[in-house]
Amino acid sequence: MRLRPAVIVLAAGIGSRFSASTHKLTERLGASSVLGLTLRHAIASHLPVVVVTTVALADAARRHVAARDVVVVPSVGTPGPAPLGIGYSIAAGVSARPDASGWLVLPGDMPMVQSATLTAVARALEHHPVAYAQHKGRRGHPVGFGAELYSELVTLSGDEGARRLVARYPAHGVEVDDPGVLIDVDTEADLEKLRVMQAAAAAPVQR
Repeated sequence: MRLRPAVIVLAAGIGSRFSASTHKLTERLGASSVLGLTLRHAIASHLPVVVVTTVALADAARRHVAARDVVVVPSVGTPGPAPLGIGYSIAAGVSARPDASGWLVLPGDMPMVQSATLTAVARALEHHPVAYAQHKGRRGHPVGFGAELYSELVTLSGDEGARRLVARYPAHGVEVDDPGVLIDVDTEADLEKLRVMQAAAAAPVQR
């Protein structure tokens, strides 16, 4: 069986800019939640999916993917002898799928990224060590990394994530007709905009 890139969905952040008492990833968005919709699109790509999350959100993730595909880590920002951060989450996700032919890093708060975008970036990894989605020339997510970068990805830590790798290796932009690659849910205002967009898209066309 031909190995494929795996989608690493990052869902371990604390969402500090979201002021509601609930976690932003569990907020309702249409018939699902922010995280649920992100995962629905990831699963629809037919690529392997791994969710890196915390104890608080693990059950929410398991509603969409198998328990074996949920990697539980301390929350981003948890005090300790070494900073965890987004880099730690990426390393944990990559380590969970060491035999993949690459890895696509997708934040859990980007529910509008389409499955076709994920497969397009995955295909680009056949020819480039780093690839990312872009819309109208603007860089977005996911960001993909080829298998040759495994040893560097699994040693990431802190809040910088994989930016150094993106800067160090030739990165290929994959132009997609998907504005979702630029849309994340940082605040309640962001979430409300998405709800309005969804409602408008679902409304019947007036003739």
